Amino acid sequence: MEYVIIGLLVIVIVLLIVALLRIKKVNESDFALKMTKEIGDFKYDFTRVINEDFANLNKEIEVKLREINDRVNSRLDENFEKTNKTFSNVLERLARIDEAQKKIDSLSSDIVSLESVLTDKKSRGIFGEVNLNNILSSVFGSKNDRVYNIQYTLSTGSIADAIVHAPSPLGDICIDSKFPLENYRYMLERGISEEERKRREKLFESDVKKHIDAISSKYIINGETSSEAIMFVPAEAIFSEINAYHETLLNYAYSRHVYIASPTTLMSVLTVIQAILMGMERDKYASIIHEELNRLGEEFLRYKDRWDKLSTHIETVSKDVREIHITTDKITKRFDSINNVDIQNKIEG
Repeated sequence: MEYVIIGLLVIVIVLLIVALLRIKKVNESDFALKMTKEIGDFKYDFTRVINEDFANLNKEIEVKLREINDRVNSRLDENFEKTNKTFSNVLERLARIDEAQKKIDSLSSDIVSLESVLTDKKSRGIFGEVNLNNILSSVFGSKNDRVYNIQYTLSTGSIADAIVHAPSPLGDICIDSKFPLENYRYMLERGISEEERKRREKLFESDVKKHIDAISSKYIINGETSSEAIMFVPAEAIFSEINAYHETLLNYAYSRHVYIASPTTLMSVLTVIQAILMGMERDKYASIIHEELNRLGEEFLRYKDRWDKLSTHIETVSKDVREIHITTDKITKRFDSINNVDIQNKIEG
């Protein structure tokens, strides 16, 4: 009996083991399928996520590249515009330089032409007269005969290049243009010895003294002109040479009552004369105004006297008008009293 029970137990155990083995095999198969499915799902999700990330990344890259492209194009356009502007400025400056060069060439030819003109004494004289006329007209105005005259003939028959009618005590000042150019150039020539230079300086000084003597003798006339005359030197270089290195010429001109002037200094002298003339005109008109004010004051005093008399008459008339007004009021009240009397009642009473 015991053996039978043991055998049955063994059989049951074996059957249980077989059943467990089958169950295990079935579970392993299901697990494998489940795992395969999960791996497939993971792979699909992973692939989808990666594709989406790549797509988003591509979009961002495209946006960034577009922005970079726009910036690059903007910078290129800006730099191109600046470069174009710089190039235009360069071309403009080159055109100005070319124009200035043409003017320099023209000026050089004009200087050569002027130099050829100034070699002739008559041409130099005309040049000095024209320069003098321009200075006079710029200070006093053109054709101002009340202040100055051109090519003025004196009582002796001498003709001054100009005469300025300055106020007293200056009087009429004669101005004559002189242009001692030959000996000035001769004196400044290069490559000469010191002795030769001194000899030429003496020639230059002698030439200038001749001009000073001519002006002093012709254009200073007692009782007709001022006791001074002006020698106009239309070249600043010659004037500077005389003032810087030839004091003897200045002293000689002073002794002969001749004042040496360049375009600049003559302009200053004439400007001072113009200021004096304007001051005299102002003083003249100021005296006229003062005289008129005095007359106006006298007229105002007459007006005041007449107004005072009229005011007295007005006050008298006003007093009479008030008295007449009072009398009128009294008469009016009398008439009112008369009109208010009841004549019928008075009779019946």
